Amino acid sequence: MRVHKLTVIAALAAAASLSLTACQNGDDGAAGSGTSSAPSASSSKGAPDQAGSAQPGGKGGTAAGKGTAAGTTTPGSGETAKCRTDDLEIKALDHTIDGDTDGTVAVELKNRSGRDCAISGYAGVDLKTSAGSLSAKRTGEQAPAGVLKKGKSVAFGINYPLNTSGGSGVRITGLVVTPPDETKSVTLPWPGTATLPVTDGSGTPVKVGPIGSAGQGGE
Repeated sequence: MRVHKLTVIAALAAAASLSLTACQNGDDGAAGSGTSSAPSASSSKGAPDQAGSAQPGGKGGTAAGKGTAAGTTTPGSGETAKCRTDDLEIKALDHTIDGDTDGTVAVELKNRSGRDCAISGYAGVDLKTSAGSLSAKRTGEQAPAGVLKKGKSVAFGINYPLNTSGGSGVRITGLVVTPPDETKSVTLPWPGTATLPVTDGSGTPVKVGPIGSAGQGGE
């Protein structure tokens, strides 16, 4: 009787082992099937190229950045992505007209990303001076939304008082521009007059208009 019981127990154990092995093989098969059906990363379409870094401009007052991470359409959204600093070639030009009581600098932003991108609002503008950094104040003009086509340019204006006091004034040493909705800035040579008049410090004498306030170029 003892031998018979041991034989039955061994048979039951063997059956249970076969049952467990069958279940494990079933799980492995399901996992293998799921893995083989997943698309590979290389088959994805619409992935943007990596953006490059904007480099400070030289004597010509240009800061060029090459990149295509922005200026693309978000898959399924139907919306054009915002222009990023690395998508733009930025330069500043003296735009003062003889006889004006104030000086004007036009800042031009050219889309070099190879794709359309959206840009609107006000850029951040700071003047580096011998007395420290001076932030420009917004004019308050309406800033409509717009799409900057690839290879096209848009500009905004900076107005500042001319130093007619006869004194040395405050020397301007550079211009820092931050595109709308961006945190990355570019530093450009200041193309306007060399100094600002000394003020009583009650407010900034420099004002900046919205994107598009200085016209739009075609190149």
